[in-house]
Amino acid sequence: MKKPAYFLCAFALANMAFATSSVAATKAYDGSWSLSIMTERGDCDPSYSLNVDIRNGVVSHPNLRKLHGRVTSKGSAWVTVSVTGKSASGSGRLTRTEGRGRWRGHSGEARCSGRWTATKL
Repeated sequence: MKKPAYFLCAFALANMAFATSSVAATKAYDGSWSLSIMTERGDCDPSYSLNVDIRNGVVSHPNLRKLHGRVTSKGSAWVTVSVTGKSASGSGRLTRTEGRGRWRGHSGEARCSGRWTATKL
């Protein structure tokens, strides 16, 4: 009986340590970021800029309720956003101070794609 209880306790402690280190690692990206989006193909707006917030690996914007994104502890990032008649998804990589990646989406019937860059404010 003691072995299973010991194993369960050790397993729980290991999971807690992993979760704590994972949250601490994603906190490296916490803060406000300036995001620049450039269209390279398609008939969408040529560029767009906005600020987003990252907290514990979750990307958000106060006025865009349909923006969802995550950043992993290693800096891999992905975001999806949709507003009336438009949607886009992108992915890339962040360092502690900047990032870059690719995106694709649509505006009405137009299909578009391009790149994005980010700078921590």
